[in-house]
Amino acid sequence: MSLLYLLIGLAAGLLSGLFGIGGGILIVPALLLVARMPLATATGTSLGALLLPVGALGAWQYYRNGHVDVRASLLIALGLLLGAYFGARVAQDLDPTLARRAFAGFLLVVSVRIWFG
Repeated sequence: MSLLYLLIGLAAGLLSGLFGIGGGILIVPALLLVARMPLATATGTSLGALLLPVGALGAWQYYRNGHVDVRASLLIALGLLLGAYFGARVAQDLDPTLARRAFAGFLLVVSVRIWFG
């Protein structure tokens, strides 16, 4: 499971670097669909991964109610750190039309998976 969390963080970091997206669009759906976390735990864990400064107060509230997997949050954060760097490097040479279409396709796939999942 540790590798799964690290890969989720890496993917989120890559897509964040490419498209400027974050936890709500990738980490939460991945934790729901791949890691099979309950929604509250997926949301809290995502906020924990994005802890400083983005989700600190929100993560604290989820943590107080037992809805943060701290270990998963830290591993996702490590993946985000590395992935954002490499995603941003790739994005510099990416054709804007291709990037826009890839992002739209990504959003569509995630939406359909959540809708029917």
